[in-house]
Amino acid sequence: MIKINLLPYREKTEKENLRRQIVMFAGVLILFFLATLAVHLYFITSIGGLETEIREADARLIVLNKKVGEVEALKRDKKDLEKKLEVIKTLDENRLFPVHMLDEISRLVPARDMWLEKILESENGKGLRIEGMARDSIALAGFMKRLEKVGFVRSVDLGVSREQEVSGVKLQQFVLNCAIKRGM
Repeated sequence: MIKINLLPYREKTEKENLRRQIVMFAGVLILFFLATLAVHLYFITSIGGLETEIREADARLIVLNKKVGEVEALKRDKKDLEKKLEVIKTLDENRLFPVHMLDEISRLVPARDMWLEKILESENGKGLRIEGMARDSIALAGFMKRLEKVGFVRSVDLGVSREQEVSGVKLQQFVLNCAIKRGM
């Protein structure tokens, strides 16, 4: 005897296959959405952390900019102080120069052969004009040679030398121009 199964077994297996495919598709779709959601949440937290780091860096940058401004102000103040100290040092070095210079010149003048009438310093402080009277040209030449050997004198030039009679005695009136160096 032959049995005939009237139940639709193929339809049943097709329905089960269809149901299994739908469940698998839904599972894959849910997994895809969950993976997408996980990636999205990861990026959101990363972005939030980066934004926090940016805000902290901006706050640190503001503080550092203030400090840089303070450092620049200190540098300007330091530069001003260094200039002032340099001026003070120069003034201190040159404070005793005129006294030293006059003392040296007075020691070089021969007592009976010469006398000085004027000693003038140039406006820029690099020159000296000496006016006076000498007994003769030899006394004047000796004075010029001694003057050239002094440490603060660079060079001595005879500007004017002429004979002049004073109280019946013929004397040499002279003007010397000296280049000087300061900071002794």
